[in-house]
Amino acid sequence: MRAMMNVLIVRTSSMGDLIHTWPAITELKAHYPNIAVSWLAEDAFCDIARLHPAVTDVIPMQWRRWRRRLLLPATWRELGALRRRLRQQNWDLVLDSQGLLKSAAPARWAGGPLAGYDWNSAREPLASLFYDKKLSVSRSLSAIERNRQLFGRVFGYAPEGAPRFGVPPGERPSWMLSGRYAVLLHATSRASKEWPETHWLRLGEELSQKHDMVMVLPWGNERERARAERLAGKLPAAVVAPRMGLTEAAGLLGHASAVVGVDTGLAHLANALNVPLVAIYTDTDPRLTGVVETPWATNLGDVGQCPSVEQALDALLSRQGMA
Repeated sequence: MRAMMNVLIVRTSSMGDLIHTWPAITELKAHYPNIAVSWLAEDAFCDIARLHPAVTDVIPMQWRRWRRRLLLPATWRELGALRRRLRQQNWDLVLDSQGLLKSAAPARWAGGPLAGYDWNSAREPLASLFYDKKLSVSRSLSAIERNRQLFGRVFGYAPEGAPRFGVPPGERPSWMLSGRYAVLLHATSRASKEWPETHWLRLGEELSQKHDMVMVLPWGNERERARAERLAGKLPAAVVAPRMGLTEAAGLLGHASAVVGVDTGLAHLANALNVPLVAIYTDTDPRLTGVVETPWATNLGDVGQCPSVEQALDALLSRQGMA
């Protein structure tokens, strides 16, 4: 075996999916310190890949933009440039841990031996036709455990123990004043996953008045910004966060005294940074896509269920680090 093996991980999106890959990379590097890990990811999520200290190189792609412009010559030039960049490296192994056609195709372009899920395990079974090595992993497992099992079977080890994300917190944002603060992750991808604004207000009032915390309200689009400003205007101590990149968001979450969030990628980022966290689910199954429950983190709710403010407070105040 050479002194260093070059491995390309393909997991292009979304934020939560990339974060769910971190424990598998942590475990892989622990078993094989001589592996150099590169990562192919959608441009918008490359900062998530870069946050993991075991990742040496991140290769961006822009499929979300390209698919809307496939008839333009510029798109095909950019696709060709990506293919050439992938071929510049001699890969000992390429691993597509996403199992979609949009990930399997560029994984094939890399030119190295390609591994991924088999027909019954992949989210899109046709993706398995691209792979040289096909592995069976139960689809009933959580996303994190599916990644761990896939990596273990590809590289020849058995995952053991609780998942370890392996990512340190970043720097506390310069705009955030000193003192204790809670981050309220109120924004999510669809309305059915949201928690009522009245619940956020009652929660924020309790944490401000009884636990001396400032509420911090991030946002990602103008609708979310309007809600953040609406909530902040009714809370006793609140800050609407400026627009943040993912690296800055990691710093904000990593130094929080508490985080409460709906089903969103930033909740999984807080989970990875081991801060007191309650993740709220109203329209998705936390057994499949929930945060990893630890002394710091727990899931509340389920499909068709809406946790109460009292449940959220009780769960949060029982988390390690909240005292």
